[in-house]
Amino acid sequence: MQAIIPLAGKGTRVRPHTHSRPKPLLRVANRPVLSYVVEQLRAEGVDEMICVTGHLAPQIKDFLATEHGDMPVRYVEQVSQRGTADAIALAEPYVNGPVLIVFVDTLFDADFSVIQRHPDAAGIIWAKEVEDYQRYGVVLTDEDGYMKRIIEKPSEPVSKLANIGVYYIRDYELLFEGVRHVLAQDPNLGEYFLTDAFQYMIDHGARLYTAEVGGWFDCGKTETVLDTNRVMLERGHGGELTVPESVEIEGDVAIADGAVVTDSRLGPNVSVGAGSTVQACTLVDTIVGESSVLEGCELKDSIVGDHAILRGVKGRVNVGDHTEIEGRRD
Repeated sequence: MQAIIPLAGKGTRVRPHTHSRPKPLLRVANRPVLSYVVEQLRAEGVDEMICVTGHLAPQIKDFLATEHGDMPVRYVEQVSQRGTADAIALAEPYVNGPVLIVFVDTLFDADFSVIQRHPDAAGIIWAKEVEDYQRYGVVLTDEDGYMKRIIEKPSEPVSKLANIGVYYIRDYELLFEGVRHVLAQDPNLGEYFLTDAFQYMIDHGARLYTAEVGGWFDCGKTETVLDTNRVMLERGHGGELTVPESVEIEGDVAIADGAVVTDSRLGPNVSVGAGSTVQACTLVDTIVGESSVLEGCELKDSIVGDHAILRGVKGRVNVGDHTEIEGRRD
């Protein structure tokens, strides 16, 4: 089975980190988000990926070649960011059968066996019930769970089923017919939306079943990256932990191989990347990147990039790669 993975976005909501690293390579529990997704797709039988790249594409290619070199990958470039339908259109020449489409903004717990349980469906759209439905595109379904339409950021509670950006399309030919139809129209709010292609499919007789996921963990904003880091740590993705006696650990913490932590209090929900040094610090709900140095810091709800140096910094920070901050010394 093939999977289309759009990876071209600039990740503006996760700046400054995405100035120097593509959003799919942001880490939670010391692993890139893309790593979790590829691992899950492989487990579901995906044997070829079609990656739509753009922003910082060489990093994506290097990562996949190094970490998943045995997975066949085709790359297509989205030069201009014209929307999700445009991204999927670029993959059409390489799609030869039913296909998964996965947007790497989130990690998810999806039961893919629903594909076999609904053999007559033209596709499956996974969704999650949320309370803050106004932030998302929500799916309206009929009494049998089949999609009627998607409404972007509704002001009224017409549905709380948020579209999470994971799809299986059995009738791929009708999908691309719909994509071409969307691209032939004027853009909607300045973009061409893949969801409009799904609406085209429904208007032409297709049935798209809506399946609810068990968990949906957003990696598209700074605050949600921290929350997803917490979930992945709670699930044991941080690996085994060995620390010296001078380090106090509370809750779930991940310290990568090659990191050195001394005279510090860590946790809950802290990840320290490979090659980093943390000395005399208190860190809570914090992600520290690779090859960074933290000395005498007290941080909470913070993300620190790679190759950063922070000394005497207190409070909440969100700093990118190669940042240097010297806090006030009392």
